[in-house]
Amino acid sequence: MAKSGVFEGDPAMVARALELKKELQKLVKAIADDDDVSLEAVERAQRMLCALKELKLKKSVSLNLRDHCYGQEMVAGAVPEEFKCPLSKELMRDPVIIASGQTFDRPFIQKWLKSGSRTCPQTQQVLSHTILTPNHLIREMIAQWCKNHGIKLPDSVHYANEEGLTEADRDHFLLLLKKMTSTLAEQKEAAKELRLLTKRMPSFRALFSESLSAIPQLLSPLSQSKCKSELHPDLQEDIITTLLNLSIHDNNKKLVAETPVVVPILMDALRSGTIETRSNAAAALFTLSALDSNKALIGKSGALKPLIALLDEGHPLAMKDVASAIFSLCIIHENKARAVKDGAVRVILKKITSRIHVDELLAILAMLSTSQKAIEEMGELGAVACLFSIIRETSCARNKENCIAILYTICFSDRSKWKEMREEESTYRTISQLAQNGTSRAKRKAIGILERLNRVVNLTHTA
Repeated sequence: MAKSGVFEGDPAMVARALELKKELQKLVKAIADDDDVSLEAVERAQRMLCALKELKLKKSVSLNLRDHCYGQEMVAGAVPEEFKCPLSKELMRDPVIIASGQTFDRPFIQKWLKSGSRTCPQTQQVLSHTILTPNHLIREMIAQWCKNHGIKLPDSVHYANEEGLTEADRDHFLLLLKKMTSTLAEQKEAAKELRLLTKRMPSFRALFSESLSAIPQLLSPLSQSKCKSELHPDLQEDIITTLLNLSIHDNNKKLVAETPVVVPILMDALRSGTIETRSNAAAALFTLSALDSNKALIGKSGALKPLIALLDEGHPLAMKDVASAIFSLCIIHENKARAVKDGAVRVILKKITSRIHVDELLAILAMLSTSQKAIEEMGELGAVACLFSIIRETSCARNKENCIAILYTICFSDRSKWKEMREEESTYRTISQLAQNGTSRAKRKAIGILERLNRVVNLTHTA
């Protein structure tokens, strides 16, 4: 395996260099294979080469700085304390301000935050957010001090943080965001590139967490559109897919969901746009719902209703993402009630009866069966016969378990279904077979149903 030169030993630099090289290989191949050379592809390739050059220069510049600093300290005295990072105790190269108002060198405070710490290392104050704001005043003062002492600071364009991003990357990122408020042609171009960058280069996803305005800027073409007919379908799809890519980054989940325009825009996307747009909107809600606080926020926003409507439509490309989002959201109790109210039981039973995505939808139905209203609906919609037929047909132990768990709840909640259950057992011995051969949970539920039904029969005979 080829070595990475100056990147060797620095995992972030190696990862970033590999990202750039892979992207460059694809671009060069596309340029070489295309009879009509794309200027956009050539310009992107040039940017990739420049970024590789910057990364290559970074180590030598950093070493130069360290050598100069140590040499000058012996002659001119120690670096002023206000120019040192409280974490590294070294001269800051990229000073940034955190929520507590304290200043740190970017890579060291990023490492602190990435470790899971959400307090200020200096004051121990709980941070209200993790956005890093450049401290231009301190940076200028450090630059002047270095100039007076003959110390060479690395140019900002050559500085890379622990994610392997350079200032040139940040400048390009900001330019793309600026284009999102420009003409339709520039919006489409910028949205397409942001979609590709956030998919192929995870380091770009982190950039959105550095500014409160980044996500609103990305979404501005959608939030400022007066009516859905004005939306260009490709532009909407690229923006929603970029939002999905951002949501994959763990540190972005809270910021994305709590940006006021995000959930309403995702809900609009569930209702309109290309099927890929609608599917990716559902996938974004699923990814964001990994946090319990986001589950509650998304549920309160009313997102379950359009998700259930899209599930009802039944487009094959969207079904899995929609089912995953509904399942994740319904893990918390409040959202189960919302899903039942919004018609989830009827839609899910209809799909299961047609044997569509049975695995995923049975898991949701089992989760909803803790709701008395859901159980009543299941009884009215013929769920008992449907669930027994799945147990008889399927070889999947988990599906059998979910079916019998739902039937157990129905058995103990709705006595009007006892006759139907006894007839099923008499004809097919479905419950007895599961009591003998099912999973441990399925056995317990099946035995519980049999005991209940037998007790009823004995009481009837006694009477």
